[in-house]
Amino acid sequence: MAVYDIRPLQLRLLDILMAIDAMCREHGLRYYLVDGSLIGAVRHKGFIPWDDDMDIAMPREDYERLIVHCREWLPAPYEFVSFETDSSYPLHFGKVQDASTTLIERPHLYYLGGVYVDVFPIDGAPEGRFRQCLYDLRYKYLKKGLYFLFRDPYRHGHGPSSWVPLLARKMYTLPGLQAKIKRHMMKYDLRTSRLAAVNHNDGLGSMVDKETVLGEPTPVEFEGKMVMGMRDNHSYLTKLFGDYMTPPPADKIHQHNFFYMDLEHPYREFDVALLEQTP
Repeated sequence: MAVYDIRPLQLRLLDILMAIDAMCREHGLRYYLVDGSLIGAVRHKGFIPWDDDMDIAMPREDYERLIVHCREWLPAPYEFVSFETDSSYPLHFGKVQDASTTLIERPHLYYLGGVYVDVFPIDGAPEGRFRQCLYDLRYKYLKKGLYFLFRDPYRHGHGPSSWVPLLARKMYTLPGLQAKIKRHMMKYDLRTSRLAAVNHNDGLGSMVDKETVLGEPTPVEFEGKMVMGMRDNHSYLTKLFGDYMTPPPADKIHQHNFFYMDLEHPYREFDVALLEQTP
């Protein structure tokens, strides 16, 4: 469980979401709350009480427009980061972050930025269980390779456990692997596919009917604001989570418990020496 007061973080995330919402309305971009953020909207009309992150997804063409125009469309202190905009970025999907804050999520995946809302591209998905499984397995393989690029090879000693991370470094470069993952994600064009892969990280559960489930962004209440959900939130959440209206038991609650977080100071002013003072 997190060892910090979670509500101030949630309010910062809400500010980021509202900046995204305003930008999307102004420039005709589509977005949807997904995963736990959508559960929060439906079940709590806001954040799940223990939730310390926020997830949205955007159709690929809108996501790519955001990459191109993010610097002109997002007001300070908000900024969009992805591997297309920052060569040191370690992931294959983007984030809108608050540059007036500082966050290091995990020490093994070191990236210095601000608190953020995850932004996942929505792509098309194949039809048929077998093809879906192959598509998902390939994605998971490539994503695991990205993880091994960043993991300390000698985290568990110099024996066989170090071989896979070392092999990953010989097989792939960071930009090369990120480009390979993106090509795989885009294998099925959302514009011509019947199914949408809403969040590739969620595997087969996120592959839903593009028209009847995803549909056009549909207003949903969140913390007293109106933001965007799906045409059929219930079908999406049921397929992904089952009985999503029943909160999980305490031992199943997941939180990030971030490695380092500062809501008061910009990450560009961060002094790496402060890490030595972090428990």
